[in-house]
Amino acid sequence: MTEELNLNEVLKIRREKLKQLRAMGRDPFLVEKYERTSFSAEILEHFEKFESKEVSVAGRIMAKRTMGKAAFIDVLDSEGRIQVYVRGDEIGEEEYEIFSSYYDIGDIVGVKGKVFMTRKEEISIRATEVVLLSKSLQVLPEKFHGLKDQDLRYRQRYVDLIVNPEVKKTFLLRNRIISAMREFLEREGFLEVDTPILGTVAGGAAARPFVTHHNTLDIDMYMRIANELYLKRLIVGGFDKVYEMGKMFRNEGMSVKHNPEYTAMELYAAYKDYEYIMWLTENVVAHMAQKATGSTIVNYQGIDLDFTPPWRRITMVDAILQYTGINFNELRALDQATKAAQKLGIEVSKDMEWGHIVAEVFETFCEKHLVQPTFVTHHPVAISPLSKRNPDDPEVTNRFEAFANTWEIANAFSELNDPIDQRERFTEQAKRRDDGIDEEAHPMDEDFLNALEVGLPPTGGLGIGIDRVIMLLTNVTSIRDIILFPTMKPIE
Repeated sequence: MTEELNLNEVLKIRREKLKQLRAMGRDPFLVEKYERTSFSAEILEHFEKFESKEVSVAGRIMAKRTMGKAAFIDVLDSEGRIQVYVRGDEIGEEEYEIFSSYYDIGDIVGVKGKVFMTRKEEISIRATEVVLLSKSLQVLPEKFHGLKDQDLRYRQRYVDLIVNPEVKKTFLLRNRIISAMREFLEREGFLEVDTPILGTVAGGAAARPFVTHHNTLDIDMYMRIANELYLKRLIVGGFDKVYEMGKMFRNEGMSVKHNPEYTAMELYAAYKDYEYIMWLTENVVAHMAQKATGSTIVNYQGIDLDFTPPWRRITMVDAILQYTGINFNELRALDQATKAAQKLGIEVSKDMEWGHIVAEVFETFCEKHLVQPTFVTHHPVAISPLSKRNPDDPEVTNRFEAFANTWEIANAFSELNDPIDQRERFTEQAKRRDDGIDEEAHPMDEDFLNALEVGLPPTGGLGIGIDRVIMLLTNVTSIRDIILFPTMKPIE
């Protein structure tokens, strides 16, 4: 209770200081701009270039140490912190009095002065001018404990970024990783495009959508769960290679690996198959790792993940054979597959087909072993409504999922371009949806079927969960640590 009273008193004092500054005609909020010539990092890294030179910097006061007619402040700008030496006989006695009495930690200031080295060999700026640019009316967390409450960090990311420098570094690294992906794809001839976020059909994946209402049209619309079907329409229209990086929205659970709003990248390449897409996936991720960490071997939570191509490849059925000893290629009859799964403790419902059983066994017994980057291929048709069948085994598809650290990080396949087969699969999915068996089953999309009837060339497609890859490359354990403003339940 005493701490709360003290805090309230401090907040009152700050507001009173602002009131007095305004009375003196020095309202900081009337300042519109401040000309900067330099940033902290370049001064610290190239002292010999800046020594005795006049510079102007701007940033937030993070520490203030007053010693009579002189003071030291630490100023935080977008690139780091630098010490500033402030003396009354340098900036003027009246200015110094205002500085010492009215400037607080958290305030944003502009500083002009000459760069020098202190007796303690700390590169600093000897101020000739200190201008208040914005008054902080709140109190920053004190430096030794910082902002440690996880929930509060995510809710007040702006404070988190100020007091926890490693957080800012993570998001700068995120930007570098995404830039590396764009660089690779552009080099491969891919065109970046934009597709709708709102649509009348939530297609392209098996997921629960967010529903909204368009007042003018008086219809319900869906926030996209994937951008796959629009991107394929562009391939139909004549583009050879397209990709889009953007937000997807899934009205599902939240966890350390799931946020309802997340970033994904999908791409499509005409006249290419899933083998090419596998090559592209392992090489683009390796390129991202190299750009982010300087190596294709990344240490994640004490485990070295080797993203160096080529990655391991194994079929879904072979993975099950390796980790359970059961060969589902020899158990194609539904009753045989059911008995084998039940022996493993899998609950098999009456609506499950052979493919659903195989997928369930794989998820339960195999995914946890896929630590090193691995492509799992040839998923059953029943769980792959948009994938092309394997010509040698029509019960499975030419599809793969990429795993690393036991997480699925990518999903891809040779795209189904047979409009008759696609309609049959959509019809089956719609039936499962209407019967209440699978509310996330793929809906019927007549316009997409019409596009396929116009003609989709042989095409390879890929979707990468950008956030999960960034988690691995930045060594963080929660998706919230690499999303600037994660979804949070409001505080009542």
